[in-house]
Amino acid sequence: MKLYLEKLYEILSNKRDQGNINFVVPDLWNTWNYTGDDLRKLPSQELLVNPFSFYSQLIKEIYLNHADKRRNYSKSLSQINNFKSKRHWLEEAVIYSTQIRTSAAWDHDRSFSLDISNFDGLKETGTFVKMLAYLPTLKQIGINAIYLLPITKYSTIHKKGELGSPYAVKSFFDLGDGLKDSLTGDSSTVEEEFKAFVEACHILDMRVIIDFIPRTNAINSDFIKEHPEWFYWISADKAKNYHSPYIESFGLTTPPKEEFLETIFKNNNVKKHLSMFEINPKEKNEKLFNQLKEKDHYLNLIKDQMNQVVAPAFSDWINDPQPPWSDVTFFRFYFDHPAVSQKYIDQSQAPYILYDSIKTNLYPGKKPNKELFKMIQSVIPYFQTEFGIDGARIDMGHALPKDLLKAIMESSRQIDSDFGFIAEELDPSHFEDAYKKNYNAVVGNGFWMEPRYSEQKLKEFFFSSHHYKLSMFASAETHDTPRIASRKDGRGFAKLITVLNMFAPKMIPFINSGQEVYELQPMNLGLDANKEDLYHLDKNDLFYKKLALFDKYAIHYLNDNHWELFDHLKGIVKLRKDWLSSILSQECFIKLDAYHPNTIEYAYTKENKALIIVANTSKDCIEHNFTIKAVRDSIGKTDYKGQIVYSTYELPREYHELYNEDIYVHLQPFELKIIEV
Repeated sequence: MKLYLEKLYEILSNKRDQGNINFVVPDLWNTWNYTGDDLRKLPSQELLVNPFSFYSQLIKEIYLNHADKRRNYSKSLSQINNFKSKRHWLEEAVIYSTQIRTSAAWDHDRSFSLDISNFDGLKETGTFVKMLAYLPTLKQIGINAIYLLPITKYSTIHKKGELGSPYAVKSFFDLGDGLKDSLTGDSSTVEEEFKAFVEACHILDMRVIIDFIPRTNAINSDFIKEHPEWFYWISADKAKNYHSPYIESFGLTTPPKEEFLETIFKNNNVKKHLSMFEINPKEKNEKLFNQLKEKDHYLNLIKDQMNQVVAPAFSDWINDPQPPWSDVTFFRFYFDHPAVSQKYIDQSQAPYILYDSIKTNLYPGKKPNKELFKMIQSVIPYFQTEFGIDGARIDMGHALPKDLLKAIMESSRQIDSDFGFIAEELDPSHFEDAYKKNYNAVVGNGFWMEPRYSEQKLKEFFFSSHHYKLSMFASAETHDTPRIASRKDGRGFAKLITVLNMFAPKMIPFINSGQEVYELQPMNLGLDANKEDLYHLDKNDLFYKKLALFDKYAIHYLNDNHWELFDHLKGIVKLRKDWLSSILSQECFIKLDAYHPNTIEYAYTKENKALIIVANTSKDCIEHNFTIKAVRDSIGKTDYKGQIVYSTYELPREYHELYNEDIYVHLQPFELKIIEV
């Protein structure tokens, strides 16, 4: 079977004579050592290359030369290897989160702008093809799973920022045109280029995880034309006053408990809100709707001639101060109102968006929208069979009808029994429920706990991991949070936690794109952020005040010391691999009680060895003595020796500061020492 990478190689190599142009890439994209005659290393630490030679040589040397011709790389890695371990692969994953249009973006012609089409007619925002150059770098720092923020076609109606949010999904089945590379012209499609990307990941033994957004869709979703009944509608002339209704008897961001429903529906603001909703335009006037839907800009015509628009979504928390999510709406999963709410609602009430109808997992109706269920259930199997993906994070999965969530998982695992599902659960009190629903991992609250190390939250986070049946992300930041390098203590703590997370007990190390080069600007201000987080870059920076989730943005791959974390992470890949079984095992974990507020100490054991991990979470030097009697008792040794196998500031060396049942360590600011005994 011919690989899509082979086709891509042929397209690019045939264009080599067209590549004598001004095209640069950051040096971090070349850990695979390009050797073309055109290569020029610039003082900026960028590489001037012929893009067609650069990418064709990359594909041949890194991917095609290492591909096993007997394997079908368009299947999931579990199906390719025909192997299933005792542990699910997500438990052993090291995940890199990427928004392709950002992670693979660069100002290739050095015009100080990020162009959709630059002076040479080439795209400077990220594409699947350009991301191929960064995969070898990620492989060398231990990444074995690529988590893709949404890659499907998205809406630019009421868009946020310059490009719009990829979470405003227009279609579940069509990939975003923006991810198609201009280097290949019309010789390949974006679907073929994504297939080549998945093949490349699988050749490198990397899994591919997609972000699936089944609860919401764009307010101009492609599904509206044929299925207006799948959506909620309001009077167009009332839309400017549409928002989540404020209910005076509740505080801010109150959960919508069932005992609150009577109070909610008696509220005058809620009654006014409900009065905005109408039956869908097809039901209102089928003949007129059918005429309008065949015309260009049919939603504008429906607005003008029928006075109707799709209702935007908003938070499922009562009195959440967030404004409506103007670019997305909720799917209508039931043709009747939530069963528990029907006694409070007039039977003539049109379908509505409110706290109860949003939380369909808690407040389902009795008449499920079976056709919608069937469509959503088919999405992940489509990506499995068409592209060979390995896993998915389900956005707002906790708010889906329980039967639908179960069907999504069952249909996907019929194709690949090892398919991985990640729950968007941030609250540890919900982890048990996620386990019962057959998720394989949870996002968790590391993004909140880890930066609060001076409040002992990091220590609490690490030492709580064995309490849960599912592994959670060891993550200092996500695409929704501030950057860890922009927080208190900046790069000092950022370096410490990025490496320390690789040894977090029973957790899944998670690196957000840009974290590895100390990126400062957040991608979004969704969680644990404030408006000040918009201003981390210099005013002269091309991306000042921009957010990658909505704007044209490229990672600052040329930051000062941009190789630093690469070198540290590359240096501990083998160590993590050697100790992985112990890292994942509660029986091999020993919490060491040193009682110092600014340090974390614990150990892993195997056979007659132990790995002692000591971290200084402060900017002060610490001289530290603590007992390792539990370690000595576990490995059954009375005479033992130590070796520093990793230190933030030292090279490996013999470690002599072991005294019977005690150990002495001297820690510099934000130093991590790992000692094998």
